[in-house]
Order: sequence, then C-alpha cells, then structure tokens
Amino acid sequence: MSLQVTIKPEVLRWARERVSLAPAELARGMGWKSTTLIDRWEATGELSLSHLERLAVRTHTPVGYFFLPEPPVDRLPVADFRTTDAAPQLRPSPDLLETLYTCQQRQEWFRDYLLSQDADQLPFVARSRVTDSVSEVAKEIRGVIQFDIPARAQMATWEAALASMMEGTEQAGILVMRNGVVGNNSHRKLKVDEFRGFALSDPYAPLVFINASDAKSAQMFTLAHELAHIWLGASGVSNWRLNADRAVERFCNAVAAEVLVPREMFEEDWQVEAEPLAEASRLARGYKTSSLVILIQAREFGRITQEQFDMSYNAELAAIRENKGASGGDFYRTQGSRLGKRFARAVVASAMEGHLPYTEAFELLGVRKSETFNKLARTLEVTS
Repeated sequence: MSLQVTIKPEVLRWARERVSLAPAELARGMGWKSTTLIDRWEATGELSLSHLERLAVRTHTPVGYFFLPEPPVDRLPVADFRTTDAAPQLRPSPDLLETLYTCQQRQEWFRDYLLSQDADQLPFVARSRVTDSVSEVAKEIRGVIQFDIPARAQMATWEAALASMMEGTEQAGILVMRNGVVGNNSHRKLKVDEFRGFALSDPYAPLVFINASDAKSAQMFTLAHELAHIWLGASGVSNWRLNADRAVERFCNAVAAEVLVPREMFEEDWQVEAEPLAEASRLARGYKTSSLVILIQAREFGRITQEQFDMSYNAELAAIRENKGASGGDFYRTQGSRLGKRFARAVVASAMEGHLPYTEAFELLGVRKSETFNKLARTLEVTS
C-alpha cells in the first residue's frame, strides 16, 4: 500500500489552477473518467504519495512545493510589460517561468564566460530613454545589427531577411533564443496569447527570447521590439499590444516599426486607396518583411483603422496557418535556433577544451547523451 500524505487543500487547488486545468481535465490527464479522487483530495488534502508524484508531473510542480503551509505566489523574475501600470500582474504559467529561469541560467553562464575572455561591455545596452527620438534609436539599431534597407531589398524573401536579422543581432553581441516549447518538450507548447517574447538586459550578455509558437511573420516584429528593450536596458516580458498603455511598450512598438520600415519611406509608399491586405502584400515584397509587419506599421502610423487592421491581420494569420507545413524540422538545426548559435558554440567549445564539465554542458544545452552532444557540435561546426 502506498504511503499516504496530507497536503493543504488550497495548495492542491493552486497546483491545478496554475496550469489552468478544471478538475475534469486533470482527471482525464491522470487517466480517470471521474473527478471523485480530485474532489476528495481538494476537500481533505489526503492522497497517496504515488498520486502526489503523478500530480506533480501533470502540473509541472516540484514535489516539495506541495508541503508548503500555503500556496506560493508565482511571480515573474523580471518586469511584466503585458499589463497596464494600474492593473495587477498576470499569473505566469509554469511554462513561461521555466523558460525564463532557463534563459537566465544560460545568460549567467555566458556572462561569466565573456568575463573570463576579458570581453568589453556593449555600448548600446541601456543607452536610450523613452523620450529619445524613435527614428534615431531605430537607425542606430539597424546599424548595429547591420540590417539596412537597401541590403534587405536584395534578399530573396522576408524569411531570409529574418534569418539575416537574427544573425546580425548575434554578431552584435546579443544572444537570440527562439523556441515554441519548454526546452525540448513538444507536449509543453508556449502560448502566444501569454507572451510573444522577452528581453534580459545585461551590459555584457543581453538576451532576447522569441516565442516560436507565434507565426514566423510576427517574429520579426517581436525581435525588433525586444531589441528596443535592450536599448532601454528594460528587462521584461512582452506581448506588444498595439494599444499598449505603458510608455516603455509604446516606445518599443514605435521603434520596432521604424527599424523594419522607416515612417518617412512608408508614408511615401502606402497607397491609401488600395485594399489594406493587398497593399500590405505589395509593400512586404519590396521591404522584405512580412505582410503582418506592414499591417502593424500601418496601424501604428494611423493609415488604417483598428477595425481594418483586425480584419486584415486575422485574414493574413488564417492564410499563414492554412499554408503552414507539419514538418518538425531537423533537431540539431532546430536546437541551434532554440539555444542561439553563439551561446551553443561557446558551451560546446568550453566543454571540449576542458573548461566546463560535460554534465553542466549537457544541462545548458538541453541534451542527455554524448552522441547528441557530438552531433550538435558538428552541426554547429565546432568540430568536424
């Protein structure tokens, strides 16, 4: 007979609610048709240790948390830019929290790595203020990441432009990590309606995370938005609502729009008489950005109404999702994107040179086997 434990009922309810599961959904996840056991647990706090361990896995909750005298308060370790200044913080999901903590751990290691290499501080981190000129900040960002419009116009597609933008960002010294799941767990997909990205400012190792569950065409705007956060030195989680109330988010939205398509050029090129979605597609081809980005700029610059934006944006998203393939891609190349090639190469090289224990390298890279590590090293061109 399994050992019985007694837990505070409110802690059991907290564990279920933190992953947004109703009792019936949790019961199904545990393999039961009835909520009888769930209801009993949350009424009495009594359950078997084996059931507690299963509940911990299902709710992504450390077992030790269940023995606390009261439910802990889940708080983001950085600012929450998804809400207004007057509104309370949104409750972060375990998926968002785990992703944030993992990125902080990786950033801390990389910062120490850079300091061991006598690296200099990056001059652009926290150099700007929300009162600065949007066009000047955007111009500087384009210059630092080498993302000028004439060069972009020569690229074949906006997807190629996004890849170039990410590469230029990493070459400038900013870590870029892009993932749509927690770690490598395909069953824990990151929700776009919770967050689109976040920025972790640091003078040596600034980091930008992009939620890859979002449409790729929206990720370009997210990257530009988070770069503006780095320029402000404002770490935090974002969802870049276009009607943002916070001054920081309004500024970052405006800078993102200006980075991708300068307002002066946009206003000259936008044809007011044209149908918005068709016009967005036309300009997207020229600027080598996505139609979604053009629509965002059109809304930001007041060239279309909120209603027009919503209709066109939703139609564009529907078309993208309909045409989206089901391919999962190559794990090792995907891992390079999830980790950021600069970070991953540094970890691999440090382990192979004997400066970092392989167990720690495996943890930082999210791999478990030497075979996987070695193949990732070859894919990253650290070794032949």
